[in-house]
Amino acid sequence: MTLPPIDAGRARDLIGRFSGLPVLVVGDAMLDRFIVGRVTRISPEAPVPIVRFESEHSRLGGAANVAHNIAALGGRPRLVALVGADAAASRLRELLGAADIGTDGLVEDPGRPTTEKLRVVTERNQQVARIDYERDADAAGDVERAIAAQAARLAAGAKAWLVSDYLKGAVTRSVIETLLQDRSHGGVAATGRTPLIVDPKIPHLSCYAGATIVTPNHHEAEAATHLRVRSDEEARQAARDFRQRAQCEAVLITRGEHGMWLSDPDIDGSIPAVAREVSDVTGAGDTVAAVLSLALAAGGTLAEAAMLANQAAGIVVGKFGPATLTADELASTF
Repeated sequence: MTLPPIDAGRARDLIGRFSGLPVLVVGDAMLDRFIVGRVTRISPEAPVPIVRFESEHSRLGGAANVAHNIAALGGRPRLVALVGADAAASRLRELLGAADIGTDGLVEDPGRPTTEKLRVVTERNQQVARIDYERDADAAGDVERAIAAQAARLAAGAKAWLVSDYLKGAVTRSVIETLLQDRSHGGVAATGRTPLIVDPKIPHLSCYAGATIVTPNHHEAEAATHLRVRSDEEARQAARDFRQRAQCEAVLITRGEHGMWLSDPDIDGSIPAVAREVSDVTGAGDTVAAVLSLALAAGGTLAEAAMLANQAAGIVVGKFGPATLTADELASTF
């Protein structure tokens, strides 16, 4: 079943409420660096292209890109993330500052590098190679306690909590439990006042119990449920199974050119894709999570939030690299 589209007036009203909404983002921040060059020949030393350097630039990635999306849409992100004591961390702080995102929630671990992805691309945005600088072991000890403490501090007053899990160490069971510790005692998570959105990684699936909505892509849904996700009927079954396994209230499976599938106790249906031209899917999941959190914080239903997120994803996949969009861009699609 295809869900009925959101009313255009209602969509624009919700988007108009994004401005100033505080949203907590806890997760794995990254620095995305791009070395851009021209390929004119193959190396005589090995069958690889020679890239003649032309330019270099950096962007916010991972949880930092989620926060950047929230800021670009008018919200006020509060970022809690893990960084090293290195040049990449300094550059990450610079980019966050330029985007008007606070850095007081960053926790420094001198024993690991800041997660950094270095991509070599051509002037036509074709990726030649990628080098990852990272240590993906879970944070532990004083570092884990510091992340949990920052999350608890910055959660106060936030209208939505968002966990951006890339399996790079910042998201642990203890950190998530900090956000949900009052759920069995009538706290904010239990009463529904503060939605918790999780952009997941399957090895941490058991950590997400109690989340409002979890947003796996179709590959992650298949891995979690051991089911193929090719048709709508398969998506329906996988979403139901995923919801049961994760013990979350709702699941939104992102399915690329096939759109999305939303499942909660009251809804089971597809949301058709809206992308006009796909340039790069990097960071599209970050945008989906950001818009979901803002729409729920603005008072939207799960279905309304998912439809806004679907429209936003259709915009950013037409841009290169981890991209953002503005509230005006999103509103103009309705």
